[in-house]
Amino acid sequence: MVAAPNTLNEAQQLFVSGEHRSSSDNSQFDVINPMTGEVVYACASATVQDASDAIDSAHVAYKSWSKTGPSVRRAIFLKAADILEGYARGDAPEILRAEVSATETWIRVNIFATAGVLRRRRAWSRTSRGDRSRGSAGYYGFDREEALGVVYAISPWNAPINLTARAIACPLICGNTVVLRPSERSPKSQSLVIKALTEAGLPAGCVNYLPCQPDRAAEISEFAVKHPKVRRINFTGSERVGTIIAGWAASCLKKCVFELGGKAPVIVREDANIQDAVESIVFGGFANNGQVCMSTERVIVHKSIMGQFKEELLARTKQLKCGNHLVDRDVSISGLYMPASAKRVIELVQSAVDGGATLLMGDLQIDGPNKTIVRPHILQGVMREMDLYHQESFGPVMILIEYETDEQSVELANDSDFSLCASIFSRDIMRAMEMAKEVRAGSCHINGPTIYIEPTLPNGGVGGSSGYGRFGGIAGIEEFSERKIISLAQSGMKFHF
Repeated sequence: MVAAPNTLNEAQQLFVSGEHRSSSDNSQFDVINPMTGEVVYACASATVQDASDAIDSAHVAYKSWSKTGPSVRRAIFLKAADILEGYARGDAPEILRAEVSATETWIRVNIFATAGVLRRRRAWSRTSRGDRSRGSAGYYGFDREEALGVVYAISPWNAPINLTARAIACPLICGNTVVLRPSERSPKSQSLVIKALTEAGLPAGCVNYLPCQPDRAAEISEFAVKHPKVRRINFTGSERVGTIIAGWAASCLKKCVFELGGKAPVIVREDANIQDAVESIVFGGFANNGQVCMSTERVIVHKSIMGQFKEELLARTKQLKCGNHLVDRDVSISGLYMPASAKRVIELVQSAVDGGATLLMGDLQIDGPNKTIVRPHILQGVMREMDLYHQESFGPVMILIEYETDEQSVELANDSDFSLCASIFSRDIMRAMEMAKEVRAGSCHINGPTIYIEPTLPNGGVGGSSGYGRFGGIAGIEEFSERKIISLAQSGMKFHF
């Protein structure tokens, strides 16, 4: 086996059939440091031929991997978790800083939280619910859950290690094999998961890794989605791309699991612990510079406490340290993932201000050597007709909305095509539980931040711009397995027409 590249500036290759290799046409693309605008390294750019090779490799590996027992798979995951944590002492932090402008906190989340997920054996303890027997006169039946085959996965750059692990872990533990296309912005960060699993003993072909340049992504993905040996697709990313993939999958009647965008609402009731709410909202809104699909973007506050809440929120946000993470490792907020993203965020805020919204915090400026640093912006008075009210900003931006009744707060929370997650803050837990049932979201957290995933529970949207299907828990196992009925007829049975 060819050794994996393990330094920041070394070229990144494809990984097919257990071997690191160049693309079939030897093409490469440059990976750019978003903070500096400089080229970090060259990465091999997969072709359709490479995708075909990877799918064939995964299909062959599936025949043996699907027959391994759950204990074998878990042992590999546990070893991979230890290996992944060891990367924190190597080049992984430098890679994350260079590729996705990760702050020190986000580096720890990506490495150690991901290792923790791999160790949560309880999350995978029922990889198959086995045989469930049913009988009738003359018959004995089995209801089984079995692996699917090859899964095509696409994972994003914003939490490159964590979301890469999520894209492949559940399919693998179910006995499937995976062809993964990472983001062109973070191929080396995402390859760390592949490297850890391979070092832990994952057999060749079980995971194949296909980074590619942006202008090839659509061609490769369409080929993979429509390939007869690919049985399931999972994708985390934008609504626009998810819609395209769904169309390809529909043309060949294949199931997808999508986690797309979000514009998470938080309801703060009049009896909430304001200090706790503020802490959670600041974390939920500004972690990773607001570049999380579960980021808090809409804060719906009871009118009786809006004054105090606003004062404490602004004070706490002012304490966040913003700047260039390459120069100051102590910053909480650094640059966005590209200059165009920073420009779009500021344009959304400026448009709302021009339309009459009040800017409570923020300078409408973009800083940094490559113009990617946007400081937190908090607004009030954003109206429904404004783009910022409906569109996901994917930046450090949140809007405050005032309400009078619980029913109104739920209506405001549901006034969005996004449906990924939400939170409610209240000392009246039973009332908050009742409201949570009415909020249209795949997950609703009580007295906790919107950015939260419990791996033993299913996570995903409930349609619309947030996608469909579930990652995690038994529901996630069901997404990447198939039910099969096997029946046994007694000898000598008579059939009547």
